[in-house]
Amino acid sequence: MSLEEKYRLFENRKKESELGGGIERIEKHHKAGKKTARERINDLLDPGSFVETDKFVTHRCSDFGMEKNKIPGDGMITGYGKIDGRLMFVFANDFTVFGGTMSRANADKVVKLMQTAMRMGAPVIGLNDSGGARIQEGIESLAGYAEIFYLNTIASGVIPQISAILGACAGGAVYSPAITDFILMVKNTSNMFVTGPDVIKAVTHEEVTKEELGGAMTHNSKSGVAHFVADNDEQCMMMLRELISYLPLNNMDEPPYKKCMDDIYRLDEKLQTVVPDDPNKPYNMKDIITSVGDNNNFFEVMPYYAQNILIGFTRLNGFPVGIVANQPEVLAGVLDINSSLKAARFVRFCDCFNIPIITFVDVPGFLPGTEQEFGGIIKHGAKLLYAFCEATVPKITVITRKAYGGAYDVMSSKHIGADVNFAYPSAEIAVMGAAGAVNILFKSTISDEERNTAVDNYRNTFANPYKAAELGYIDEIIYPKETRPKLIQALEMCRNKRKSNPPKKHGNIPL
Repeated sequence: MSLEEKYRLFENRKKESELGGGIERIEKHHKAGKKTARERINDLLDPGSFVETDKFVTHRCSDFGMEKNKIPGDGMITGYGKIDGRLMFVFANDFTVFGGTMSRANADKVVKLMQTAMRMGAPVIGLNDSGGARIQEGIESLAGYAEIFYLNTIASGVIPQISAILGACAGGAVYSPAITDFILMVKNTSNMFVTGPDVIKAVTHEEVTKEELGGAMTHNSKSGVAHFVADNDEQCMMMLRELISYLPLNNMDEPPYKKCMDDIYRLDEKLQTVVPDDPNKPYNMKDIITSVGDNNNFFEVMPYYAQNILIGFTRLNGFPVGIVANQPEVLAGVLDINSSLKAARFVRFCDCFNIPIITFVDVPGFLPGTEQEFGGIIKHGAKLLYAFCEATVPKITVITRKAYGGAYDVMSSKHIGADVNFAYPSAEIAVMGAAGAVNILFKSTISDEERNTAVDNYRNTFANPYKAAELGYIDEIIYPKETRPKLIQALEMCRNKRKSNPPKKHGNIPL
């Protein structure tokens, strides 16, 4: 064979691999409102930066006539490229090849990619669109999945891992995304479930559609499995790029700095009146968060789940920070099972990757009731407490209004390791509200007039930040309009913070 023929053979093999399952299947994929794996990668990464690896790998199965049906790449695209000039590793199921199912061969491709990513200290992004385990391969496919799960676990807290669900994701396939740090889904075209509608109907006689069972909004609003929802594949890739822009490449790296064009001394007079005079009147905590962030940006995480707490990213003077905030607009900002879980995992993520945590507090306590107690609010609330206690990154807290009872302690109080604790003049730091406290203190031993006087006395004594400030539990009482410059000053002070917890294999978080 001449050199020219060898080059021609190479070119043909490349084209065959890049065509995947062929033109007909690609067109069918497009008609379903989805992009192909390669189109998604092109949207995700900087133009021209993608380097594909293991392009010619094929499956090794000889059962069910599979030896006659081999396609280079075998339905899994792996490689590396850049997002905003920073190294990323990517794998993507090609649904046009055997429905994107997992073979032993393409599991090996993912394992190799993840091991390389850990050595190089760069994030792994998985674009999932798969029919699950390749049935023709049986145990070999399952073994491949398990090895990926193992590496997901070992890589957790070492490199960021992000999963985009862009089509089917069922059975064992859901557990790799579940271990990763963030999951993005697409409306109407993506779904996740352990057992599908047909199995559920056969076993429990429940009738449910794929979308109801495991669609994007189900997992973003009801189960809390997913963190983001996009309208289409293209928007999903843009959200992924924005998310990555806040994250370091690995746990030894610092979050990426972006030059700040916003005035770091900017005051916002609107914040002076954002907290209402009436302590029972709601307000939107996002008004404060967006006001203080660079260019008024707030990239919210899990916006549809447990809306009584807010989590997400912003920048202060160009440096990424994680935000945790009670939301008085929903359930008065109370802590419950779902909000505790949502915030705890986010706090631990930020701590893994050296992202400072800013906490805005307006919390009347934990949600009372048998449903919460029977559901284990003690155990789940303790997860948030554990996460804040364990975190060694800079922690800055702003109490805007209520900080009552155990919820005051849990929400990054000075006593559990916060570095800087601010309070607005409207802050109320106490065991409970004035009326409730007086009812317990005096029961029915005083007249209504005396009760009103006692409530006023309690409120004057405790429904303010001064008692806590006198004891050094609040470092500074600030005007709301000063929040942005005060937070930036505090972050600068904390920049070289060095703190480590006692050596141990790992703690035993109350799961």
